[in-house]
Amino acid sequence: MASGRPTAESLPREPMARLLAVMAWLRDRQHGCPWDIDQTFKTIAPYTIEEAYEVADAIERGDLPALKEELGDLLLQVVYHAQIASEAQAFGFDDVARAIADKMVDRHPHVFADARIDTAEAQTVSWEARKAAERAAKQTAEAAGALDGVARALPALLRAEKIQKRAARVGFDWKDTAPVIDKIEEELGELRAEMEAGTVDHARLTDELGDVLFAVANLARHCKVDPEAALRATNDKFERRFGYIERQLAVQGRKPADATLDEMEALWQEAKTRV
Repeated sequence: MASGRPTAESLPREPMARLLAVMAWLRDRQHGCPWDIDQTFKTIAPYTIEEAYEVADAIERGDLPALKEELGDLLLQVVYHAQIASEAQAFGFDDVARAIADKMVDRHPHVFADARIDTAEAQTVSWEARKAAERAAKQTAEAAGALDGVARALPALLRAEKIQKRAARVGFDWKDTAPVIDKIEEELGELRAEMEAGTVDHARLTDELGDVLFAVANLARHCKVDPEAALRATNDKFERRFGYIERQLAVQGRKPADATLDEMEALWQEAKTRV
């Protein structure tokens, strides 16, 4: 890092070089930002996850100006982690970019070599096979398992889907949705029995409810529905309809806390036809 305090004019003009220089200065022990200097991989990780969700939200809303901004925020997270790693002399941003470029070339032999893959479905099969080979190469035969490498930090529904896909690739899966629905009903029955027990064991209740959610995630996978996207859409729908209830009550000078459940249910039914 050069001596002296940086200025906007002293930073590189090329966009990527400029961003890397900005991050390096933010982490500079003498002239940097105290907050940025204090951060670690672990403290930054939650922001990385949050920015990825904000990218998804901008895409969902079809807001391209917001998407540009959110992609920049997500890119900053990559640069941030790479800068911390560079300071530890582990790797740098160029190493990250080089590794992912090499991986994409390796996983697309039909583009960068002579392999022939004619459909998106065939490409998915090829992609998953190569990923499995890469995982196996990183592990000993004794340690390798079909479910190894599914990140524990993923949202629970997404991780459930990924675990189920891994199990399905080695044949541990139902052929159609009928037994999946039966499984959901079975798990709901066990949950109901636990709830109706004389003394509710909260740990067992949590376990049974988790089984229900896992089975529902499995149904989503069989239906080729993204469970995270489905739940996000339902959350948005609930917000719209509840907002309708609040607006209608506000016209009467009331709030939901002032209304009965029957009144709110009637407004909810109205909302289903209007928002």
